[in-house]
Formats: sequence, C-alpha cells, structure tokens
Amino acid sequence: MLETKTNTYETAVLIGIINQSQDEEKSKEYLDELEFLTYTAGGEVLKRFQQKLDKPNPKTFIGTGKIEDVRAYIEEHEVGSAIFDDELTPAQQKNIEKILKCKVVDRTYLILDIFAQRAQTSYARTQVELAQYEYLLPRLVGLWTHLERQRGGIGMRGPGETEIETDRRIVRDKISLLKKKIKTIDKQMAVQRGNRGSLVRVALVGYTNVGKSTLMNVISKSDIFAENKLFATLDTTVRKVVINNLPFLLSDTVGFIRKLPTQLVDSFKSTLDEVREADLLLHVVDISHPQFQDHIDSVNQILTEIKSVDKPTIMVFNKIDKYHPEDYDETDLITERTEKHFSLDEWKNTWMSKVGKDAIFISATEKENWEQFRNKVYNSVREIHVTRFPYNSFLYPDIEEIGE
Repeated sequence: MLETKTNTYETAVLIGIINQSQDEEKSKEYLDELEFLTYTAGGEVLKRFQQKLDKPNPKTFIGTGKIEDVRAYIEEHEVGSAIFDDELTPAQQKNIEKILKCKVVDRTYLILDIFAQRAQTSYARTQVELAQYEYLLPRLVGLWTHLERQRGGIGMRGPGETEIETDRRIVRDKISLLKKKIKTIDKQMAVQRGNRGSLVRVALVGYTNVGKSTLMNVISKSDIFAENKLFATLDTTVRKVVINNLPFLLSDTVGFIRKLPTQLVDSFKSTLDEVREADLLLHVVDISHPQFQDHIDSVNQILTEIKSVDKPTIMVFNKIDKYHPEDYDETDLITERTEKHFSLDEWKNTWMSKVGKDAIFISATEKENWEQFRNKVYNSVREIHVTRFPYNSFLYPDIEEIGE
C-alpha cells in the first residue's frame, strides 16, 4: 500500500466550492491550505477552480459546466491530478475520473498520501496503511481490476465469487490483520508508558506546521526532524527534560489539521494516547498565520473528540518574530479596523483576558521570551509534581516569572 515518491513535481489543479458553510474568503483559505498539502505531497498547482453551490453535485461534486471547464484545462495543459478540497463519494470519484481522464484525489486521500510518505517507523506505517485500506474499501470498483484471482479446483467449481467481491474480502481481511497488529503494539506501548514511572507528562499539541518539533528541539536539546512542510512529524517522540533540576517527560505529537480524516483519528489512537495521558498540554499556535484562531478551534475540536480538552493547558503563541499586522489608516472612515490590524500587544491583551496566566508569546527559533516560557512550564509542572509528591516540594521552589 505505501508508495514512495520521486523528486519530480506532478502537476495538479485544485477544485473547491463556495457555500453557506464556507464563504469565498473561507474557501480561498482552504484552497491555500490544500495547495500547501499538494506541495508537501510533491505536486505543483497550476490552477484553482471554485464554484458557488448550495450543496455539492451528487454526481460530479461541481456543476456540469464547471467540470467541463476543468476537463478542457486539464487536457490543454496535460495536468496529472485533479484535487478536490472535500471528500468525494465513491460514485462522484468514479464519474469525475470518466470525465477528466486523469487521477482524481480528494483532500482525505491527499492527507493519507502525505502520511504514507512521512511514516518512518513500522508502527506509523501500519497505522497509515490501515487508514488507507479503510478509505479504499468502498472505492474498490474502478481502482484496480483485481487483487488476487479466485483459484479453481475441487469444491471450488460453480459461479464462486465475482472479482470485486473477492477484492473486498481480501481488503477486509487485511484491515482485520492490521487492526490486530496495531492492538498488539498498543498494548506494548501502554506498557512502555506505564514503565516511565511517575514523572509528570507534558505533550506538545497544535495545528500542523506551527513549530512543535522546533520547540521540542530547543527545550530538550535534541535533533528531531523539522521542516516547513505539513506533517513533518508523524511518530510521537518522548524526551526526558529537566528545567531547574525538575525532570519531566515531553512528547511531540502529530499535527492536527482541519477536515482531518476520521480514518486517521481512529488509526492514530495510540499516538493520541500520549495526549490523553498527559498531565499538561502545551498548545502551540503559529500567531503569524492569518487564521490562527481557526487553527485553535480545529485543535480544540479534536481534543474534545479524544476527551482531552479540559486538561491543564498553556497556550504557546509561537513565531512572534514573523507576525506582521496589516497597516491601518486611522483617517480612513470607510475601512473597518479588524483583527488583522491588531498589534502583538493587542493580541496579548486579548488572549491574556481569555486564559489569564496560561498564555505566553515566544519565538522558538529566535528564543524570544525564552526564560519566561521556561519559567511558566517549570511552575506548571512543579504544581502537578508537588500535588503528586508533596513530601519533596522543598526541592523545587516556585519561580517568579519575569515580565515580558
């Protein structure tokens, strides 16, 4: 199932819709993210197509006129892939492939493809493969002619199974085997987590590409892979960290994203267990991203799904060195001043009023406000540690935080 990619970029077009749930600005934002996903997967976007629709066309997702425009462009420019911003039904995918005569991919499978590229360990590869098979099971018709032909022989004569029924059975068997394998590894990982002792556990969570791995490297002085692409980290990394003689465990987890495929949430259960079992969450946010508040909501939605949204959390607003508000002319009586014009201080006041002392604004790469960050993490870990081990609280004094 897992395939490796070459370094050559595959040309692609993006297709999205504008409706009541996502206006033109939101649709553009989703397509921006889809383009970044495409680049991460090894593709080059040549053109975007958008259409206003109350609801997706049940046969071709977009209207017949627009799909003809897409077909003409693909044919003229010899485009390799058409990538849709929402998950397509098996019927839609089959119909669109007949019309466009090129590879048709939706957002869900694009994310699965990136995960397949990024999976390094046997466990991560197993998780991704399970998610891929669960996605492909209802889409078997037309995807391949056969997986394995039914053998004849004694007791096997007669009509037997059709080719597609055989394929489905083989895929279901494969899913069952992968689930058993993951269940076995989950038990092993649960034992490993149990063997870590009573150290306080801290987990980095956040939207993909917000700088979690960079932050992990700086805090733990380790060398974890980090780059400016989505889902640079798939495998959970756990490091023992010591701040002012106070030890704790810090884990870097997979980044979240809007419209995260349910197959991945299910198959990455053990990875998310690091979040579930954490005593403290560091919710890392890229404040330089124009839609960072939507990112926060997306992460909180997934945290709610895995019953971890109420854990003690420090909001870590990262990349303050890259934050640049849009200019605003005070004499302009027509243009309304909005959040995109907020200064960094205004954002600080906004979020300090929301979460109080549980917010910090830093730059992990430039180490801006680094001591304040370390002290805030230390005091939060100490509070949990002292509750757990009240008899040795004198070993770890409270540290007064330095003002920014």
